[in-house]
Amino acid sequence: MFVDGDVEIDRTAVIEGPVYIGKGTKIGQKARIVGPTTIRSYGVVDANASIDRSIVWRNSRSEVHGSIVGRQCSLKSRVILEEGSVIGDHSVVGEGARVRSGVKVWPDKQIEAGAVLSSSLIWGSQGRRALFGRFGVTGLVNIDLTAQFAARLGAAWGSSMAQGSTVTMNRDQHRASRMLKRSLMGGLVGTGVHVADLLEVPIPLGRFHTRRTQAVGGTHIRISPFDDRVVDIKFYDAEALDIGKALERRIEQSFFREDFRSVTVTDIGRIANATRVGEAYAEAYLALIKRRREIEEAQFKIVVNYSQGTSSLYLPQLLEELGVDVIAINATVSETVGRSFEMFQSQMRELAAITATLHAHFGVTIDAGGEKVFLVDERGRVIHDLAFLAVMTRLVIADQPGATVSVPVYAPQVLERLAEEAGGRVQRARASAEALMQIAQRDTPALVADGRGGFIWPSFHAAFDGLLTVAKLLELLSLAKRPLSSFVDAAPEFHMARLKVDCPWEDKGRVMRLLAEEPRTAATKQVDGVKHVYDGEWVLVLPESDAPRFDVWAEARSEGKAWELVQGYAQRLETLRQGAA
Repeated sequence: MFVDGDVEIDRTAVIEGPVYIGKGTKIGQKARIVGPTTIRSYGVVDANASIDRSIVWRNSRSEVHGSIVGRQCSLKSRVILEEGSVIGDHSVVGEGARVRSGVKVWPDKQIEAGAVLSSSLIWGSQGRRALFGRFGVTGLVNIDLTAQFAARLGAAWGSSMAQGSTVTMNRDQHRASRMLKRSLMGGLVGTGVHVADLLEVPIPLGRFHTRRTQAVGGTHIRISPFDDRVVDIKFYDAEALDIGKALERRIEQSFFREDFRSVTVTDIGRIANATRVGEAYAEAYLALIKRRREIEEAQFKIVVNYSQGTSSLYLPQLLEELGVDVIAINATVSETVGRSFEMFQSQMRELAAITATLHAHFGVTIDAGGEKVFLVDERGRVIHDLAFLAVMTRLVIADQPGATVSVPVYAPQVLERLAEEAGGRVQRARASAEALMQIAQRDTPALVADGRGGFIWPSFHAAFDGLLTVAKLLELLSLAKRPLSSFVDAAPEFHMARLKVDCPWEDKGRVMRLLAEEPRTAATKQVDGVKHVYDGEWVLVLPESDAPRFDVWAEARSEGKAWELVQGYAQRLETLRQGAA
């Protein structure tokens, strides 16, 4: 093995020479490299990747066999490059794509996620077909999302607005978010749009400020909570809701055509720091909590895991105003904002142990963006997200008889029975965050929840708000005068399973159409995707909007039966796909 300068090789990686590794290269956990192989300087070989007799140039995330990968390429997860394939410089191969043996991809090409490339790609698209996905504009830092890309995106966004408009801009604390925010800001003001800079505040505060001012929209730039190499750029409108598909298409058209408005030097937009962001939010927040005396009398003690996010700069003062004793953990704002699922589980176990040891009333983890909460009760039990949704449904309806709680289509059907017993009702909605926020804005139910730790309180604003959820839980428990564990114990039992099923882009529409044409589909009211009901049990197939796969959910009388249903439908989808092909 030949190493040129400093490299970072995980001790679990397996390397069989002859192998040349360039300086600055990082090789992740359990990666396997078989020679003869060359990896150029500053390459990244991710965990569990396999490189076999290949030449890999700079900045590739690779699983390749007997292939050549050029400079500044990005191979996403589960990519397979077969023997003799060649990927040209500056190309992107999407997640789960396969390049067949001997296929050559010319430089500056993008292969869609899930695609199977059987012939050489010489002409055609040289960029992304679409900018927006479920989480806004997302991509790998300095590969998909560069400073130049962000400047063009800012110019495209600014060109979709009237000259002289004002937007808000917000970010998390990571340096990559700062870089992209400044580039986005530069492109934006060049089109004559003004910027109210929020600096670093939790997402709920950014949305709240956008809605209360005269801003025509806003954006938040963050490290993805699912992958710390990925940045999400989220856009919202004057009501602080995620922008609609029509505006997304306008921005994309301007971006791809490079049709940007350019203004004279006297009309360049101004950049100013926004004022009273935290103060205005705090005033409205405390005004919404009507039973402050009951909360103080309950003498709550809670443990809060701030996930090293900016919520720790605002929530402690709010809870102090409510008379709550708070034990804070991970309260120092840090660049460590993205985390693995294993790290999240470890932090939840730590929170559970601390909560039980200190005899706190409950423990709560707030995600780094301040939007979602994850609970443990006073006995140190981690509460499943859907079980906590059932608890909140019961508490809210008990406080507001006749109230409506809106939940996504995949939430367990026991919620209807629970709501009916409490004197309220459940409203089903499409599964996307955008759809849930629109329902909160339009119908103003008592509560909107996504079943994944996110809660919207429409009487305050139509956005997911973890900071407010903590206060509302304290208020509801103070009225009930019962510990959280008693509501967890009383929650109805349910058994659910979830499975993701890959399906190429070109087959997804045909598979969904065949599924929708089945007689069982017509027997059930369809809200989102295709849902089939079997004597109280059900299966739901949701096509993911920005990935070549389906999300399959099932609820049954036992956990084993639920998994049997999702696995059966996974096989069924594959059969329909093969038949459609």
